[in-house]
Amino acid sequence: MSNIKNIIRKNIKNLIPYQSARKINNSGKIFLNANEIPINKSIDIYHKNLNRYPNPQPNDIIKKYSEYSNINTSSILVTRGADEGIELLIKIFCNPYADQIMTFPPTYPMYGINADILGIKNVIIPFLKNWKLDINKIMLNVKNTKIIYLCRPNNPTGHLINKKDIIYLLKKFIHTGIIVIDEAYIEFCIEESLAYLIDSYPNLVILRTLSKAFGLAGIRCGFILANIDIITFLQKSITPYPIPTPVIDIVNFFLTIPQIQKMNFLVQELNQRCIWLSNELKKNTLVKYVFPTKGNYLLVEFLFIKKVFNFLSKKGIIIRAQNDKIRLENCIRISIGSKNDCLKLLQELHVIRSLIL
Repeated sequence: MSNIKNIIRKNIKNLIPYQSARKINNSGKIFLNANEIPINKSIDIYHKNLNRYPNPQPNDIIKKYSEYSNINTSSILVTRGADEGIELLIKIFCNPYADQIMTFPPTYPMYGINADILGIKNVIIPFLKNWKLDINKIMLNVKNTKIIYLCRPNNPTGHLINKKDIIYLLKKFIHTGIIVIDEAYIEFCIEESLAYLIDSYPNLVILRTLSKAFGLAGIRCGFILANIDIITFLQKSITPYPIPTPVIDIVNFFLTIPQIQKMNFLVQELNQRCIWLSNELKKNTLVKYVFPTKGNYLLVEFLFIKKVFNFLSKKGIIIRAQNDKIRLENCIRISIGSKNDCLKLLQELHVIRSLIL
């Protein structure tokens, strides 16, 4: 009997897959582990022409997102979430077993995992202690670097990577590589978006998604914003029909002005709740440090992290452990849930504090 493992690529055999929130724990009562919006989004739509393939790049969606983002339609590509964008960029810019990308942990792991799958070296340069980029180390590793991935706001730390450092890199790599800014959480600090720099820097790429502030994680829709030349090459490589007709219909509804206004109102509400939750957590003596954040989540350093994590899990409160990440040995990431979710979290943290201390 043949062993299928013998014909699997070596780098896939050794691959450590991404552990999504649903893979790790899909059972609980309160989910604060995936940075989702705590409001159920539902819509009844009659879908037509399901026997026909959809438009590969839906013009109506692109037009609406152009109006929303203030980016020219020729600089927008619709993708299956931002994750497809991460993979596509490596495919079109990096030569397997020759070129490399750079990532800066602790950050979103899928940049490196996609590189591993595609046979691309991932040069890992951790953030400095002040959470800034280590520019000196970056410049020592420029050879064969085609892509620099920067998450801004960064997940899981919530901080903004220095704009001056990014512009410095854009200039340094202007002829040799692209700088990719993952703006998955940018709606929570929209004034910090760097999308306006696309016209000035042809090697700048912005990743966006409807999964976070728009609350549409279930439909898997994202966007790549970039120079028209990059968009043209991405269109050569993307799958023939990436966006299903039902997704197109749903996105068209939620990119209308009334729905965008609702999203903006919810963002303001969640930002205020984030500040409140941060202040309340600081009152608990189990909490050693609450990281400042620009996203819809808080990174929290705890005393007795394992006991805290296990206690909350048993109570049905599902959060995301970060203690496997560099410099985050005692940290947990907590999504900003509903007011009741946050109150329940605080209540249970008070209980465990009384049991431990």
